Amino acid sequence: MNTTSFEDAPGQDRNPDATDAPGRIVLLTTSHRVAPGLMSWPAWQALRAADRVLCADGAHPQLPYLREAGITVDEAAPSAEELLDACAGGRTVVVVATGEGEPALTDGLARLAGTGRVRMPELELLPASYDLPGARLLDLVQVMDRIRAECPWSSRQTHKGLAKYGIEEAYELVEAIEDGDREELREELGDVLLQVVFHARIAEEDPEAPFSIDDVAGGIVAKLIHRHPHVFGEETAATPEEVKEHWLRTKAQEKQRSSVTEGIPLGQPGLALAAKLASRVRTAGLEVPLPKGAGIGYELLALAVRAEAEGVDPEAALRVAARAYRDAIRETEGEATGTRPDTVGE
Repeated sequence: MNTTSFEDAPGQDRNPDATDAPGRIVLLTTSHRVAPGLMSWPAWQALRAADRVLCADGAHPQLPYLREAGITVDEAAPSAEELLDACAGGRTVVVVATGEGEPALTDGLARLAGTGRVRMPELELLPASYDLPGARLLDLVQVMDRIRAECPWSSRQTHKGLAKYGIEEAYELVEAIEDGDREELREELGDVLLQVVFHARIAEEDPEAPFSIDDVAGGIVAKLIHRHPHVFGEETAATPEEVKEHWLRTKAQEKQRSSVTEGIPLGQPGLALAAKLASRVRTAGLEVPLPKGAGIGYELLALAVRAEAEGVDPEAALRVAARAYRDAIRETEGEATGTRPDTVGE
């Protein structure tokens, strides 16, 4: 990289008269989420055609690739006035923006333009690379990596210690869905995603069987492709029922289970567990009578099986009823105290 000072650069001693063309300034921005050197063709054209290329950051990740391409870059952070002088006479100056986007420079140019007394060069903002969908996930991985290394609490967490938070966040996500709160839904999805990234980061440190977030993502990508042959293969599926048949068939081939009950987590809530068992039985076409027994547990089991057969999620149905019960409690409390129900507890 050329470290010649901006003031000493060739051509800076010229004082162009008013007839000189004002030139052109190109602010070249890049995304740190895209590998350095991968820039658009218009960006490379602008760089090669420029009379001068400037960059204030000598450690900018793009610079080695610009040097390899034969482009001379001066390490300089000119003021707005100096940049206008550099463009005088019709020159084109490309500024390779730092991560902050050169706010001081752009503010200075805006002030000059606002005076109306300066003949401004042509200004162009040229994005050299764009974020792809999902690019912010790279930021999350980087942030989690730093937190794991530097945070006294996060650096000591284990899979087992975080397990309860995964359950809590999943329930909060369900609540946001049921409430229909879009902002809350977005936030809770982020909290659930954090649990995935956190566990994957911890898994990297396992001495015997480490894996990373890329391994996690790669595994689910392979699973989704394999279980959607009607999308990625030659199978066909015109209805949701046919899709489910493909899914269950490929899943059975993958797992090679000896019982339909395998893979059902017994630690989930009771109604959900009963409904899941009933779903597996119904899907497999088995005729399994409900166990005989007295007590509320067996009555709840029968209700959960009935709900599943009718296409009703018993857990969700019970939550709806419980919320109605909560509202009734608040209404009763409000009548007793003379307080409106929506202010109770505030």
